[in-house]
Amino acid sequence: MTGQGDYCLAPAKINLFLHVGEKRDEGYHNLSTLIVFADAADRLSLMPNDHLSLRIIGPFAASLSSELDNIVLKAARALKLWAQQRDHQAPSVELILEKNLPVASGIGGGSSDAAATLHLLAQHWALPIHSDELQMIGLGLGADVPVCLRSAPTLASGIGEVLAPIDNLPEMFFVLANPRVAVPTSVVFSAVTVRTGAFAPALPAKRNIREFAAILDATINDLAAPAKSFAPVIMRVEQALVATDGCLLARMSGSGATCFGLYASYEAASEAAQSITASHPQWWVTPARQFPVI
Repeated sequence: MTGQGDYCLAPAKINLFLHVGEKRDEGYHNLSTLIVFADAADRLSLMPNDHLSLRIIGPFAASLSSELDNIVLKAARALKLWAQQRDHQAPSVELILEKNLPVASGIGGGSSDAAATLHLLAQHWALPIHSDELQMIGLGLGADVPVCLRSAPTLASGIGEVLAPIDNLPEMFFVLANPRVAVPTSVVFSAVTVRTGAFAPALPAKRNIREFAAILDATINDLAAPAKSFAPVIMRVEQALVATDGCLLARMSGSGATCFGLYASYEAASEAAQSITASHPQWWVTPARQFPVI
């Protein structure tokens, strides 16, 4: 998560694999997932206002127009309450969400937006809040918010709240492709019938991008089958990625419908994105670098 002044980026979250275990008593599933982030991102900014409010702009703003209580506002109110309970000033602002990522698409857009809101307001209000406290607030908003607060390669387990940083991953480049079909996470999880189990493969310390892709090829996204039953077009998206030159791996991210292709260079990813866009102009397609960009 990066910001400068009064804005913060909310990068796309990519599940390189997602193994689902048993359902817990509270309704969540145990899982194991390797998460990285891409520089395709929403953007949060703010300006002073007499009351806390949210304005949504950008290419996917209309997708959120019917939401009565966006997670961005929930995050802002939760942090404002933390500040008020400790007698810290938290003046009201208007938050501006530039919605560049498709909604309900398996790349953590809402969770990343919430994380960006927490970072942005903590900085704007100069709050002396520890990262662990910010993580707890994030977890109260959603299981994916804590990892989005990190926005760095992470192995997540439990229900997504047990986070282990992963170092020494090779440099990765992506094509993200979404057929503009929303896939509700709750629907996909409720339809899971085959669970690989919440395990993670061994990740050797030294590896290049092709070796890493081979490791990933032995893993799976357990949510892909139920998501494809809900939206069969996801199979076409995967096939379009596989057909591009230089694609090392193609897979659905999260609960879909966004799929990613993995490439060894940005040039290869950019050419692949152009090819898919030419064949499927109605889809949302973009090349991306691994976030944060160094």
